[in-house]
Amino acid sequence: MPSVLVVEDDQFVRSALIRHLTEASHTVRSVGTALEALREVAHFRFDVVVLDLGLPDLDGAEALKMLRSITDVPVIIATARDDEAEIVRLLNDGADDYLTKPFSVEHLSARMAAVLRRTRGAGAGAPPPRVIQVGGLSVDPLRRQAELDGTVLDLTRREFDLLAFLAGRPGVVVPRRELLAEVWKQSYGDDQTIDVHLSWLRRKLGETAARPRYLHTLRGVGVKLEPPATGPSA
Repeated sequence: MPSVLVVEDDQFVRSALIRHLTEASHTVRSVGTALEALREVAHFRFDVVVLDLGLPDLDGAEALKMLRSITDVPVIIATARDDEAEIVRLLNDGADDYLTKPFSVEHLSARMAAVLRRTRGAGAGAPPPRVIQVGGLSVDPLRRQAELDGTVLDLTRREFDLLAFLAGRPGVVVPRRELLAEVWKQSYGDDQTIDVHLSWLRRKLGETAARPRYLHTLRGVGVKLEPPATGPSA
């Protein structure tokens, strides 16, 4: 059952989309601002985002760029704007499809189905990702679940992405620039973003920067994840 995030500030349109998409067997969450949308995709996994451009806090075009910096979830633009140059620009900026209001929910559902067929088909020939085991840490990319000594970790989307990326390269020092490119999908950024997420991740792994068990920071070089030298109970 596909999960959909509806980003729409018009309460009437928003309610209608939620009702009809729910009736079409979709799991739906909805927000009315760009900031709320960014928070949602950072904490929940969606199959598709339906994004209005006329948001009250940030233009949808800018919101699209910000979404693309943190997730590759398919995005369908839904707006009253019909300028061809803008449509082309939005598609080049990462939108997967574009619908001009007014449109029927059936039309939206058909576009969503087409986008999902394309995105799911792109990885159809790839083998399912294996479960990664590093000491007492188990990371399952397919289920997006991580366990430490048999206990499921409560991770945000970004924390899981960071942990999975490092766990897939045990013992390898990963430069911060590579973390920004591969986990945050950014070619540049603030190192403090990485430090904050590492701090949150360490807390959930039951360690600190001063007394690391799995996560080790090499100042000026990068970060590596490796099993504790004395075992998981140390």
